[in-house]
Amino acid sequence: MSKLAAEDKFLDLSDYGRSFGRFFANQLKNTFFTPIHVTLLFGLSGLIAIYCILQQQYYFAAFFILLKSGIDAADGELARLKKTPSYFGRYLDSVFDIVLNFMFLMTICYVSKTSIWLTILAFIGIQLQGTLYNYYYVILRTKSVGGDSTSKIFEYKTPKALPGESQKSVTILFGIYTVLYGIFDKVIHFLDSDAYKVKTFPNWFMTLLSVYGLGFQLLIIAVMLPLGWIEFIIPFFIVYTLLIFALIGIRKKLLS
Repeated sequence: MSKLAAEDKFLDLSDYGRSFGRFFANQLKNTFFTPIHVTLLFGLSGLIAIYCILQQQYYFAAFFILLKSGIDAADGELARLKKTPSYFGRYLDSVFDIVLNFMFLMTICYVSKTSIWLTILAFIGIQLQGTLYNYYYVILRTKSVGGDSTSKIFEYKTPKALPGESQKSVTILFGIYTVLYGIFDKVIHFLDSDAYKVKTFPNWFMTLLSVYGLGFQLLIIAVMLPLGWIEFIIPFFIVYTLLIFALIGIRKKLLS
């Protein structure tokens, strides 16, 4: 099932792993594997990529980073195929993403001998980039087809566990999610608090916005590593963050 109505579909530059994710999910549809297993698997792929960076095996690191993106697309696809939506899985996926992002950058910081303060600044930038993308994308999904049952524009209250999952587990993971993502959500909502009032976003704008999706961010890292540009990764993402103001400006001026 598509997350968007036909007229709202756009070229998502961050979603290049979707085809692999859909294929992988279909292979697992009639097995005992659950979306949670797939989430754990993409976490493992990310850890292998980090080990490869430490060993300065950058081609292998790039492979496992891109594999992580493909597997990351599969857990949601499998949940839809098995009709097992899960708040636990939704928040676990997000927690893994932010932890791996931090570990990727800290590993790059260590290997490239970049300043840790610049690395922290780059991490904040990457999370703000991804939050802006997710903010507008979830708004579009909500306007388009009512959104996924586990995704909301504003997530301030612990959701009620869905059938088959523990309320305690959902509550704990939601608390972790709120701590890790809350400040970034608040910053983006502050910068564009009226975005949710827009009827829709045009396809060209969403395609432009998708350069801030996690998949595209990881693609940039996967390309820069084998090229021998590891020392430029942290500075790049700091500068790249400035595009946030241009995108929000376009939304406010042209899409209000």
